Amino acid sequence: MNAEPAFAEPLSAAPGLDARSVALRKLVITALEGGGRGHIGSTFSLIEIFRVLYDDVLRYRPDDPAWTDRDRCILSKGHGCLALYALLADKGFFPKEDLSTFCHPTSKLGGHPEYGKIPGVEFSTGALGHGLSAGIGMALAARMRGNGNRVFVVMGDGEINEGSVWEGAMCAAKHGLDNLVALIDYNKLQSYGPTDYVQPLEPLADKWRSFGFAAVEVDGHDVGALRAVLSTMPLEPNRPTAVICHTVKGRGVSYAENKAEWHHKSRLSPKDIADLTRAVENA
Repeated sequence: MNAEPAFAEPLSAAPGLDARSVALRKLVITALEGGGRGHIGSTFSLIEIFRVLYDDVLRYRPDDPAWTDRDRCILSKGHGCLALYALLADKGFFPKEDLSTFCHPTSKLGGHPEYGKIPGVEFSTGALGHGLSAGIGMALAARMRGNGNRVFVVMGDGEINEGSVWEGAMCAAKHGLDNLVALIDYNKLQSYGPTDYVQPLEPLADKWRSFGFAAVEVDGHDVGALRAVLSTMPLEPNRPTAVICHTVKGRGVSYAENKAEWHHKSRLSPKDIADLTRAVENA
Protein backbone atom coordinates (compact mmCIF):
# COMPACT_ATOMS: atom_id res chain seq x y z
CA MET A 1 0.00 0.00 0.00
CA ASN A 2 1.22 3.49 -0.79
CA ALA A 3 2.61 5.68 1.96
CA GLU A 4 0.08 8.40 1.15
CA PRO A 5 -3.23 7.96 3.01
CA ALA A 6 -6.23 6.79 1.01
CA PHE A 7 -8.30 9.70 2.38
CA ALA A 8 -6.15 12.77 2.97
CA GLU A 9 -9.23 14.96 3.49
CA PRO A 10 -12.26 14.29 5.73
CA LEU A 11 -14.75 11.94 4.07
CA SER A 12 -17.89 13.48 2.62
CA ALA A 13 -21.34 12.73 3.98
CA ALA A 14 -22.42 10.75 0.90
CA PRO A 15 -23.74 8.14 0.29
CA GLY A 16 -26.67 8.00 2.67
CA LEU A 17 -27.02 5.66 5.62
CA ASP A 18 -28.95 2.42 5.24
CA ALA A 19 -31.82 1.42 7.52
CA ARG A 20 -29.66 -0.49 9.97
CA SER A 21 -27.17 2.34 10.46
CA VAL A 22 -30.06 4.74 11.01
CA ALA A 23 -31.70 2.38 13.52
CA LEU A 24 -28.47 2.03 15.52
CA ARG A 25 -28.03 5.80 15.65
CA LYS A 26 -31.59 6.14 16.91
CA LEU A 27 -30.72 3.75 19.75
CA VAL A 28 -27.89 6.13 20.61
CA ILE A 29 -30.32 9.04 20.57
CA THR A 30 -32.52 7.14 23.03
CA ALA A 31 -29.58 7.13 25.43
CA LEU A 32 -28.78 10.79 24.72
CA GLU A 33 -32.36 11.70 25.54
CA GLY A 34 -32.25 9.72 28.77
CA GLY A 35 -28.97 11.15 29.95
CA GLY A 36 -29.25 14.62 28.46
CA ARG A 37 -25.64 14.43 27.39
CA GLY A 38 -23.07 12.37 25.54
CA HIS A 39 -20.13 12.24 23.17
CA ILE A 40 -22.17 12.61 20.00
CA GLY A 41 -19.44 13.17 17.43
CA SER A 42 -17.16 10.54 18.92
CA THR A 43 -19.97 7.97 18.99
CA PHE A 44 -21.40 8.45 15.52
CA SER A 45 -18.02 7.96 13.83
CA LEU A 46 -17.91 4.47 15.40
CA ILE A 47 -21.31 3.03 14.49
CA GLU A 48 -20.41 1.16 11.30
CA ILE A 49 -17.21 -0.22 12.85
CA PHE A 50 -19.14 -1.76 15.74
CA ARG A 51 -21.99 -2.79 13.46
CA VAL A 52 -19.68 -4.91 11.32
CA LEU A 53 -17.81 -6.31 14.31
CA TYR A 54 -20.98 -7.46 16.08
CA ASP A 55 -23.01 -8.40 12.98
CA ASP A 56 -20.32 -10.21 11.01
CA VAL A 57 -17.02 -10.77 12.78
CA LEU A 58 -17.02 -11.38 16.53
CA ARG A 59 -17.86 -14.69 18.19
CA TYR A 60 -19.95 -14.11 21.32
CA ARG A 61 -23.00 -15.30 23.24
CA PRO A 62 -25.26 -12.58 24.69
CA ASP A 63 -26.80 -15.11 27.10
CA ASP A 64 -23.32 -16.14 28.26
CA PRO A 65 -21.06 -13.04 28.15
CA ALA A 66 -18.23 -14.93 29.89
CA TRP A 67 -18.21 -17.75 27.31
CA THR A 68 -14.61 -18.98 27.25
CA ASP A 69 -14.31 -19.18 23.46
CA ARG A 70 -15.64 -15.69 22.73
CA ASP A 71 -13.63 -13.06 20.90
CA ARG A 72 -12.75 -10.00 22.96
CA CYS A 73 -13.63 -6.48 21.88
CA ILE A 74 -12.27 -3.49 23.80
CA LEU A 75 -13.45 0.07 23.20
CA SER A 76 -10.30 1.88 24.24
CA LYS A 77 -11.76 5.32 23.41
CA GLY A 78 -14.27 4.78 26.18
CA HIS A 79 -15.98 8.14 25.67
CA GLY A 80 -17.52 6.68 22.50
CA CYS A 81 -19.38 4.17 24.66
CA LEU A 82 -22.84 4.93 23.29
CA ALA A 83 -21.94 3.14 20.05
CA LEU A 84 -20.94 0.07 22.05
CA TYR A 85 -24.02 0.28 24.26
CA ALA A 86 -26.27 0.47 21.19
CA LEU A 87 -24.80 -2.73 19.75
CA LEU A 88 -24.81 -4.59 23.06
CA ALA A 89 -28.46 -3.68 23.60
CA ASP A 90 -29.31 -4.55 20.00
CA LYS A 91 -27.71 -7.98 20.41
CA GLY A 92 -29.47 -8.71 23.70
CA PHE A 93 -26.68 -8.33 26.25
CA PHE A 94 -29.10 -6.12 28.18
CA PRO A 95 -32.60 -4.73 27.46
CA LYS A 96 -32.87 -1.83 25.02
CA GLU A 97 -34.97 -0.06 27.63
CA ASP A 98 -31.84 0.34 29.74
CA LEU A 99 -30.46 2.81 27.20
CA SER A 100 -32.84 5.48 28.46
CA THR A 101 -31.18 5.26 31.89
CA PHE A 102 -27.80 6.39 30.51
CA CYS A 103 -25.88 8.41 33.12
CA HIS A 104 -28.64 8.13 35.73
CA PRO A 105 -27.28 7.66 39.27
CA THR A 106 -28.59 4.09 39.56
CA SER A 107 -27.83 3.00 35.97
CA LYS A 108 -25.15 0.55 34.94
CA LEU A 109 -24.61 2.60 31.78
CA GLY A 110 -22.18 5.36 32.69
CA GLY A 111 -20.25 7.83 30.60
CA HIS A 112 -17.51 5.22 30.14
CA PRO A 113 -17.94 1.43 29.93
CA GLU A 114 -17.26 -0.59 33.10
CA TYR A 115 -16.14 -4.21 33.16
CA GLY A 116 -18.10 -6.38 35.58
CA LYS A 117 -21.03 -3.98 35.55
CA ILE A 118 -22.18 -4.04 31.92
CA PRO A 119 -22.58 -7.44 30.22
CA GLY A 120 -20.36 -7.64 27.16
CA VAL A 121 -17.83 -5.03 28.28
CA GLU A 122 -14.38 -6.64 28.42
CA PHE A 123 -12.35 -3.84 30.01
CA SER A 124 -13.08 -0.57 31.81
CA THR A 125 -11.94 2.36 29.70
CA GLY A 126 -11.91 6.11 30.02
CA ALA A 127 -8.28 6.97 30.66
CA LEU A 128 -7.03 6.92 27.09
CA GLY A 129 -4.18 4.77 25.85
CA HIS A 130 -4.78 1.68 27.99
CA GLY A 131 -6.95 -0.53 25.80
CA LEU A 132 -4.24 -1.81 23.46
CA SER A 133 -2.03 -3.00 26.32
CA ALA A 134 -4.99 -4.79 27.93
CA GLY A 135 -5.80 -6.38 24.57
CA ILE A 136 -2.22 -7.56 24.22
CA GLY A 137 -2.50 -9.32 27.56
CA MET A 138 -5.71 -11.02 26.43
CA ALA A 139 -4.15 -12.06 23.12
CA LEU A 140 -1.10 -13.50 24.88
CA ALA A 141 -3.34 -15.36 27.32
CA ALA A 142 -5.34 -16.84 24.42
CA ARG A 143 -2.14 -18.09 22.84
CA MET A 144 -0.89 -19.59 26.10
CA ARG A 145 -4.20 -21.43 26.54
CA GLY A 146 -4.02 -22.70 22.99
CA ASN A 147 -7.46 -21.50 21.95
CA GLY A 148 -8.60 -19.41 19.00
CA ASN A 149 -9.77 -16.25 20.76
CA ARG A 150 -9.20 -13.07 18.79
CA VAL A 151 -8.90 -9.62 20.34
CA PHE A 152 -10.14 -6.42 18.68
CA VAL A 153 -9.18 -3.05 20.18
CA VAL A 154 -10.94 0.10 18.93
CA MET A 155 -8.95 3.29 19.48
CA GLY A 156 -9.42 6.97 18.66
CA ASP A 157 -7.01 8.94 16.53
CA GLY A 158 -6.46 11.50 19.30
CA GLU A 159 -5.93 8.65 21.73
CA ILE A 160 -2.95 7.32 19.82
CA ASN A 161 -1.00 10.42 20.83
CA GLU A 162 -0.47 8.47 24.06
CA GLY A 163 2.97 6.87 24.34
CA SER A 164 1.52 3.77 25.98
CA VAL A 165 -0.10 2.89 22.64
CA TRP A 166 3.26 2.70 20.92
CA GLU A 167 4.88 0.82 23.80
CA GLY A 168 2.09 -1.70 23.45
CA ALA A 169 2.53 -1.83 19.68
CA MET A 170 6.18 -2.79 20.07
CA CYS A 171 5.23 -5.54 22.50
CA ALA A 172 2.50 -6.91 20.22
CA ALA A 173 4.91 -7.09 17.30
CA LYS A 174 7.63 -8.68 19.42
CA HIS A 175 5.27 -11.54 20.29
CA GLY A 176 3.87 -11.87 16.77
CA LEU A 177 0.28 -11.55 17.98
CA ASP A 178 -1.65 -12.26 14.81
CA ASN A 179 -4.77 -12.79 16.94
CA LEU A 180 -4.76 -9.05 17.78
CA VAL A 181 -6.44 -6.37 15.65
CA ALA A 182 -6.15 -2.65 16.40
CA LEU A 183 -8.84 -0.51 14.76
CA ILE A 184 -8.24 3.24 14.64
CA ASP A 185 -11.30 5.49 14.36
CA TYR A 186 -9.56 8.09 12.21
CA ASN A 187 -12.11 10.92 12.14
CA LYS A 188 -9.29 13.50 12.16
CA LEU A 189 -10.76 15.57 14.98
CA GLN A 190 -10.18 15.33 18.70
CA SER A 191 -11.65 17.19 21.63
CA TYR A 192 -10.39 20.67 20.74
CA GLY A 193 -9.34 20.61 17.11
CA PRO A 194 -8.02 18.74 14.08
CA THR A 195 -5.47 16.01 14.69
CA ASP A 196 -3.24 17.71 12.11
CA TYR A 197 -3.12 20.72 14.44
CA VAL A 198 -2.91 18.94 17.79
CA GLN A 199 -0.47 16.20 16.78
CA PRO A 200 -0.10 15.25 13.11
CA LEU A 201 -0.35 11.50 12.55
CA GLU A 202 0.59 10.96 8.92
CA PRO A 203 1.93 8.76 7.46
CA LEU A 204 -0.22 6.75 9.86
CA ALA A 205 -0.27 3.39 8.09
CA ASP A 206 3.50 3.47 7.71
CA LYS A 207 3.88 4.27 11.41
CA TRP A 208 2.03 1.08 12.31
CA ARG A 209 4.06 -0.90 9.78
CA SER A 210 7.27 0.47 11.24
CA PHE A 211 6.15 -0.90 14.62
CA GLY A 212 5.75 -4.38 13.14
CA PHE A 213 2.03 -4.40 12.28
CA ALA A 214 0.40 -5.37 9.03
CA ALA A 215 -1.69 -2.29 8.19
CA VAL A 216 -4.60 -1.49 5.89
CA GLU A 217 -6.79 1.57 5.36
CA VAL A 218 -10.55 1.47 4.81
CA ASP A 219 -13.57 3.75 4.66
CA GLY A 220 -14.94 3.29 8.17
CA HIS A 221 -18.53 3.92 7.09
CA ASP A 222 -18.49 1.52 4.13
CA VAL A 223 -20.06 -1.61 5.60
CA GLY A 224 -19.07 -3.82 2.66
CA ALA A 225 -15.46 -2.63 2.72
CA LEU A 226 -15.24 -3.16 6.49
CA ARG A 227 -16.64 -6.68 6.14
CA ALA A 228 -14.15 -7.50 3.40
CA VAL A 229 -11.18 -6.30 5.46
CA LEU A 230 -12.22 -7.72 8.83
CA SER A 231 -13.09 -11.13 7.39
CA THR A 232 -9.45 -11.59 6.32
CA MET A 233 -7.83 -11.26 9.75
CA PRO A 234 -4.95 -11.66 10.24
CA LEU A 235 -3.62 -9.74 7.27
CA GLU A 236 -0.27 -11.49 7.69
CA PRO A 237 0.73 -14.52 9.77
CA ASN A 238 2.77 -13.78 12.91
CA ARG A 239 1.97 -10.07 12.81
CA PRO A 240 -0.69 -8.04 14.63
CA THR A 241 -3.02 -6.06 12.36
CA ALA A 242 -3.85 -2.35 12.30
CA VAL A 243 -7.01 -1.28 10.46
CA ILE A 244 -7.14 2.47 9.92
CA CYS A 245 -10.81 3.38 9.56
CA HIS A 246 -11.28 6.75 7.85
CA THR A 247 -14.46 8.13 9.39
CA VAL A 248 -16.49 11.32 9.81
CA LYS A 249 -16.94 12.74 13.28
CA GLY A 250 -20.67 13.08 13.91
CA ARG A 251 -21.56 10.95 10.85
CA GLY A 252 -25.29 11.02 10.22
CA VAL A 253 -25.99 14.47 11.67
CA SER A 254 -25.22 16.89 8.85
CA TYR A 255 -24.79 19.96 11.05
CA ALA A 256 -22.43 18.11 13.42
CA GLU A 257 -20.22 16.36 10.89
CA ASN A 258 -16.53 17.28 11.00
CA LYS A 259 -17.11 19.77 13.82
CA ALA A 260 -14.97 19.45 16.95
CA GLU A 261 -17.58 21.26 19.04
CA TRP A 262 -19.79 18.18 18.71
CA HIS A 263 -17.20 16.01 20.44
CA HIS A 264 -19.47 16.18 23.52
CA LYS A 265 -22.74 17.94 24.29
CA SER A 266 -24.56 18.38 27.58
CA ARG A 267 -27.96 19.76 28.62
CA LEU A 268 -29.60 18.38 25.49
CA SER A 269 -33.13 19.73 25.20
CA PRO A 270 -36.18 17.99 23.72
CA LYS A 271 -35.68 20.15 20.62
CA ASP A 272 -32.05 19.00 20.37
CA ILE A 273 -33.21 15.37 20.51
CA ALA A 274 -35.90 15.99 17.88
CA ASP A 275 -33.34 17.70 15.62
CA LEU A 276 -30.87 14.83 16.01
CA THR A 277 -33.56 12.28 15.20
CA ARG A 278 -34.69 14.18 12.13
CA ALA A 279 -31.12 14.59 10.88
CA VAL A 280 -30.36 10.88 11.26
CA GLU A 281 -33.61 9.86 9.56
CA ASN A 282 -32.70 12.10 6.59
CA ALA A 283 -29.00 11.15 6.45
